[in-house]
Amino acid sequence: MDSTPTEPFGLLVIGSGPAGVHAAAAYVEAAGPGPVCLVSADQDEPYQRPPLSKAILRGEEPAEVTPILEDSSASTRIQLRLGTRVDELDVERRRVRTGDGQELAYERLVVATGSEPHALPGADPGAQVFSLRSLEHGRRLIDAVEGARSVVVVGSGFIGCEAAASLAGRGVRTTLVTPEPAPQAARLGDWVGARIAEWLAGAGVELRPGVQVEGVSAPATVRLDDGSVIEADLVLAAVGVTQSQAFLEGSGLLIDNGHLVVDEGLRTSDPRVWAAGDVAQAQHSVVGRALTVEHWGDAITMGELAGGNAAAQGPDGTGESGRWSGAPGFWSEIGDHNLKYSAWGDGFDDLRVVEHGQGAFTVWYADAAGELVGVLTHGKDHDYERGGDLLARRASLSEVSGDD
Repeated sequence: MDSTPTEPFGLLVIGSGPAGVHAAAAYVEAAGPGPVCLVSADQDEPYQRPPLSKAILRGEEPAEVTPILEDSSASTRIQLRLGTRVDELDVERRRVRTGDGQELAYERLVVATGSEPHALPGADPGAQVFSLRSLEHGRRLIDAVEGARSVVVVGSGFIGCEAAASLAGRGVRTTLVTPEPAPQAARLGDWVGARIAEWLAGAGVELRPGVQVEGVSAPATVRLDDGSVIEADLVLAAVGVTQSQAFLEGSGLLIDNGHLVVDEGLRTSDPRVWAAGDVAQAQHSVVGRALTVEHWGDAITMGELAGGNAAAQGPDGTGESGRWSGAPGFWSEIGDHNLKYSAWGDGFDDLRVVEHGQGAFTVWYADAAGELVGVLTHGKDHDYERGGDLLARRASLSEVSGDD
């Protein structure tokens, strides 16, 4: 194994999701000094992940790479090292050690390693339990689904709901199991949970709310805590994620609850290291507190900010720094229905539902003081855009008119 360090990269990026790719591209476009290298444990070139639970799982698109950066001149100036796991980070020497024993030196580093799916507790080693986080996961799941007649989806987060609707759309008998009384009720409220439940039922998904999975026996017998059993051909576990940051142990960087702590400019406790996307716990310049987000669009925004700030840093480790200021948000496609959601992610104490006719609606969320903390729309894009502006200026719920 070759442990001889390379010549330092001007920027080294760890992670090939939207945060990492856009960090590298932003650095190149800002004329950051030195060569740029992106290291990824994924074997595939950087690709779009949102279609995995939707068009790809429905069989409308092949399980192939759709580039994150299309027709971008910046991508030709980024060196890719795929299938390369990073095992250790030495911030004093500005080096990372990879799984094959190589050392990569850097002047600036962006950590954008994303997340890994939780395993389903209580599943037998030989059980047909799948995850859906990567393109390779998608390929394995689709291969299994093509010979399946029934599937159980565990978890009613957005990935679970999207995947359940997509699987049912393929003609596979689909059951969604969740401990919540209705999908997304804890995050979005009972009214929205009931709407999502209606959409799923309309798509052909059988809902089993208010139950926990106790175990899965091979090949795919799901045992629930109410004593019932569901016989299926396979199980899709959509039960949350854990940040991918084991290599940071011993680095000395400040970590809180599995996230790298960064300032408003996404800089860590080391002035030459930034973090973006899922792995970051970032100070937000508007709300004045740390936030964590796991959304595709926010990963793009954070990656661009981290890469731009890294490019602006001078040789002495100082330089102008942009700040994270946008309201976090994302879109979800559940069968034939689209939700758009933007929020600070701290829950809510009050909400206002505005129905617009023909199934469209807006839900405004507020905290105990009446400050707007979130907006959810279906078929009302104007409210989603307006909601982002209202969140950014910390408007009150009383400012929201149901007529808009």
